[in-house]
Order: sequence, then structure tokens, then C-alpha cells
Amino acid sequence: MTIERIATNNRMSKIVKHNGTAYLCGQVAKDRDGDIRTQVTGMLEKVDELLETAGSSRDRILSATIYLADMADFKALNEVWDNWVPEGTAPARACVQAQMASPELLVEISVIAATS
Repeated sequence: MTIERIATNNRMSKIVKHNGTAYLCGQVAKDRDGDIRTQVTGMLEKVDELLETAGSSRDRILSATIYLADMADFKALNEVWDNWVPEGTAPARACVQAQMASPELLVEISVIAATS
């Protein structure tokens, strides 16, 4: 079975596809100065772009792991998330508090999705 790596450098690939599944690398918002809602929205826009590149879409997400710098942002995260996920297609999901790679980052997501 073939493993396809997309947008690869020495350290990582943005997407790895194998056996009808796409694995996305961790995504953060481009606008790192925004509040939690702004960062979640920007992060999910990047997920949409990568899913399209992988031949998938948000309604085919199997699993999402979300990392929050502060669990106090959990409610705001869920407000944006609930509007983004198509009704009836909620994936398996975990959300944990984690120290981010940069102090301005408030949220990061890692996604696994089925491809067409």
C-alpha cells in the first residue's frame, strides 16, 4: 500500500495519506494575535484547505485532537466548533490543555479524515 506525503520538509508532512485516510499535521491560526474565537476560526480555515488538498472535507473527519493553552477557552472553542462541524457528522474528539510552542498561540488541532 502506498503512503503519500504532501507538503513535506525534513521534519514533517502537512498531510500523509494511506489506505483511504488522511492525517493532517497540527494546525494553528495564521493570525496569532487574535482572541480564541479568531484563532479557532483561522485554524479551522486551514484545516478546510488541507482537507480539500487531501481529497476530503470536514464532514469526513474521523477524529480531532484539540490542544488549548487554557481550558478557560473551552466554551468559546466549542461555540466556533459547533458552527463549523456539519450537523450529524461530529467526529471522535479529545480536547486537552497543553503548553503551546509559542506563547501567543491559544489553540492547535490535529485531524484524521477519510478520503474519497
